[in-house]
Amino acid sequence: MKKNLLMWEETLFQDMEVFEIDHIPEQFSFRDTQMQELAFQLRPGMRGGRPLNTICRGLPGTGKTTAVRKLFGDIEEATKKMVPIYINCQIDNTKFAIFSQIYRKLSGHLPPASGTSFKQVFDAVCRLLEKEGRVLVVCLDDANYLLYENEINKVLYTLLRAHESYPGTRIGVITVISDMTVDLMSEVDSRVASVFRPTDIYFPPYDEEEIHEILSQRVRQGLYPGVLSDAMLDLVTEQTMKSADLRVGIDLLKRAALNAENDARRSVEMDDICRAYEVSKYLHLAASVRTLKDEEKVLLRTIAERSQAGGEMTAGEVHEAAKETMKIGYTRYYEMVKKFDAMRLVNLHYREGRGRTRVITLRYDPARVIAELAR
Repeated sequence: MKKNLLMWEETLFQDMEVFEIDHIPEQFSFRDTQMQELAFQLRPGMRGGRPLNTICRGLPGTGKTTAVRKLFGDIEEATKKMVPIYINCQIDNTKFAIFSQIYRKLSGHLPPASGTSFKQVFDAVCRLLEKEGRVLVVCLDDANYLLYENEINKVLYTLLRAHESYPGTRIGVITVISDMTVDLMSEVDSRVASVFRPTDIYFPPYDEEEIHEILSQRVRQGLYPGVLSDAMLDLVTEQTMKSADLRVGIDLLKRAALNAENDARRSVEMDDICRAYEVSKYLHLAASVRTLKDEEKVLLRTIAERSQAGGEMTAGEVHEAAKETMKIGYTRYYEMVKKFDAMRLVNLHYREGRGRTRVITLRYDPARVIAELAR
């Protein structure tokens, strides 16, 4: 029987862009409440006032960045009065770097690479805002990286008190936090807290039904009809739920379709998904590891190394091993383990017996965890 094969110039994709991690979908489902709250915070800026400050909080892959960027796109289409600026704090995590990006947005080019002081950049930014009568809203995505670099107070203080040096300057800040252990208001000093006063908007993890619907929308937009069956979509959803990170599912769809296309088949099969998952599943691991503090990385490495040795790992045994490489009390240690469990890096469960013993199981291949920690 002749196989139904693709011709060399044919493709399974209607629009591959739909499966890019930074794609902003037209239909952004299950985040109406968060979008409305964010829009409310930004509304004063649309009228020439100062936007209200906001913390968007939630685990990686829960729609925080997409929500902000989608609203920023709407603002740019609607008005020239407010200038939205998105900053990735994993890349730009110093006061100078952040204000350089703001200057570039306002002027169209970066400040000179050498011989320019921070004050010169700051003054230029404020003069541009004053001259054009524009309001600024800055999104500090992954703002927890500013905490790790001890830059958060410097950045927020300069942004939020700019009006003291340049009266009439109106700046609002959105901070996006993926580290659920961070309480930003307890980390900033009193000078910042007095002007920051943010509203907290929580982005919960998507549940299985929501992930299934979102992935279904991407399939309808990005693949030709018949490429992915309902059964295969169910399998992709099941694999995505292991990390509860939507980005894993989106990448999995793309890689599985590419596998089928590479084999010149017109539909995705189970083997395509299984092979793709061996790559896609580490997206969540990589994103999560990047958000960890140094001491948390040391502890995760200890868990991974003990996991390589095989056998059951009790919480007490891991704590004893961790104390060999770091000074850590049991309370702080257990807080970190619970964080790893919430981030789906480990499973924390109880073994019944003489008393209840907490047991830790790594969710990923230990060698891969160690490799990610070494990056």
